Amino acid sequence: MKVQDENKLYDDINITPMLDLAYVLLVIFIIMTTASVQGIKVNLPKASASPSLAKPSTKAITIDENGQIYLDTYPVSMDELESRLRQIKASTPSFPVVIKGDTKVQYGKVAEVLELLGRLDITQLGLVTQRLVK
Repeated sequence: MKVQDENKLYDDINITPMLDLAYVLLVIFIIMTTASVQGIKVNLPKASASPSLAKPSTKAITIDENGQIYLDTYPVSMDELESRLRQIKASTPSFPVVIKGDTKVQYGKVAEVLELLGRLDITQLGLVTQRLVK
């Protein structure tokens, strides 16, 4: 029989208790996360037809460097733009519009389009720009 030295230092660490603790914490975390996500279960009533909750599509007005105006991808004049926007507003009173103006276009052309949108009372408006790269 071999006798171990009482003063011998251990040269390895037993990590089994630490792994047991990690697994227990992982199980507790999984249980708590799924319990908070599930919420309250209810039986929802069945409907024969659901109402249309679709958001209106965004209209894009583009002004190229030559001053040509496009509604989505179709070239239009200012009068055509006004009549088409009136038609859209009649069917969908609140629809978003974005304006994409080329950097070389005259500011007056963009101002004309903004004035037209103001006359038509189109309030959901955005100006598209590029992100400034530093």
